Amino acid sequence: MFNEESVIASVITELRKSIPHVVCVDDCSSDDSVAQAESAGAIVVRHPINLGQGASLQTGFEFVRAIPEMTEIVTFDADGQHQVADALEMVQKLRDEDLDIVIGSRFLDDRTDMSRLKRGVLRLATAYTRMTTGMALTDAHNGLRVISRDLLMKLQLKQNRMAHASELIDQIRLNDAKWAEHPTHIVYTDYSRGKGQSVLNSVNILVEIIFK
Repeated sequence: MFNEESVIASVITELRKSIPHVVCVDDCSSDDSVAQAESAGAIVVRHPINLGQGASLQTGFEFVRAIPEMTEIVTFDADGQHQVADALEMVQKLRDEDLDIVIGSRFLDDRTDMSRLKRGVLRLATAYTRMTTGMALTDAHNGLRVISRDLLMKLQLKQNRMAHASELIDQIRLNDAKWAEHPTHIVYTDYSRGKGQSVLNSVNILVEIIFK
C-alpha cells in the first residue's frame, strides 16, 4: 500500500466479506492510507522508508510466517484492480489440486482490457521469464497469487522493486513447487493507470528484470 487513501478502505471492505484476515504493508505512505486501512479492519505493518513492492511482499510474508494458523496467503494489489472472486477461486484451486501456488493470468481469457502495446510488452517480459526459468507461464507479472504456507516458508525475496516477480518465479522453480495459473480479470481504471499501470511502467519492468 502506497498512497491509496481514496480506494484502500473499499478494497479492504470487499476483501473482508470473504477473507477474515487482511494485512496491509504500508510502504511509507504520505497520505491518510494507514488510517483508512485500519478503519476498514486491516492490520497495518509499516515501512519507515519507501522500499518498493518486492520489499513490501517480503515484509508481508514474514508477518504471516509468525502466525501458525495462516494456511494460505493471497497477494492482492491495494489499488482495486484485482477481483475478490478471482482470489477465492484461486484459493479453492490450490486446495482442490494440492498445489503450492496459483498464479493469476490476464491472458487465459479475454476479460482484461489493455492496449496492444501494453499487452505486447507484458508478453515480452513473460517470454523472457519463461526463457530464464523454463516455466511455461502466460503472465509472469500478475500480482494476484495464492501461496501455500509450506512454500511461503521457503520464499525470500531480495529484489525490492518490480524485478521481484521474476525472482519469485525462479524461487518457485528452485523449490520444485507445484503450480498452476488461473484466469484473472484486471480492471485498469484512470486511477490505477495514474498509479503506475502504464505502458511505460511495463517497459520499466522489462528493463529491471533484464538488468537486475
